[in-house]
Amino acid sequence: MAEHAAEHESADKSLMEKITEKIHGRDSSSSDSDDDKPSPVDAVKSKISRLFGREKPVHHVLGGGKPADVFLWRNKKISAGVLGGATALWILFELLEYHLITLVCHVLILSLAVLFLWSNASTFINKSPLEIPVVTVPEKCVLEVASALRFEINRALAVLRDIASGRDLKKFLGVIAGLWVFSIVGNWCNFLTLFYIVFVLLHTVPVIYEKYEDKIDSFSEKATIEIKKQYAVFDEKVLRKVLNQIPRGLKEKKKD
Repeated sequence: MAEHAAEHESADKSLMEKITEKIHGRDSSSSDSDDDKPSPVDAVKSKISRLFGREKPVHHVLGGGKPADVFLWRNKKISAGVLGGATALWILFELLEYHLITLVCHVLILSLAVLFLWSNASTFINKSPLEIPVVTVPEKCVLEVASALRFEINRALAVLRDIASGRDLKKFLGVIAGLWVFSIVGNWCNFLTLFYIVFVLLHTVPVIYEKYEDKIDSFSEKATIEIKKQYAVFDEKVLRKVLNQIPRGLKEKKKD
């Protein structure tokens, strides 16, 4: 009887072990399938069309290097220092009406005077003189900068040539509107103030956009749809009529 009871208990244990293994197997398979399925948040994010049709994160769009880290405030001390330095320069040149050549000359005078006095005073105070490093501009760096600048200038000239050829009316109107707005802004402030405004925007807009990108992208999608509707109405009622009238006027002039 004891042996029969022991065999019965062992059979029950093996049966329970099989049941638990099946349950754990189902749980693991269901968890794996749940992991493979995208979450509802990711599904909603994938459906939202990103601003300017971007597919990469904001950090990659800004270059993905140290400048992107500065613009996105990855290191708050460095970003605050860069923005504070730019603000100090803008105050010096714009508010205090300090000139660039004067500032460079004063900085060089102060630096050379300190180094000269320290080099001569080191012999009297029994200290080793300063080792001034040899600073040279590498040729490779200059060539890379010149090549990048040349590439950007050639690309801008190619874009301007393509716009002036009259192939894309939408792009032509967009560039004309952008240049017109830029000329208005140029009347309000000088180049230094405009450069400082752009610099401040680079340190604020990307951070805000990265923080609220889903809300901004959904709003921009709605705004883009509305703008396309208005442009379609403008194209049908105004632009097509104007373009149709131009050949008629040329034909009438030829006949006369």
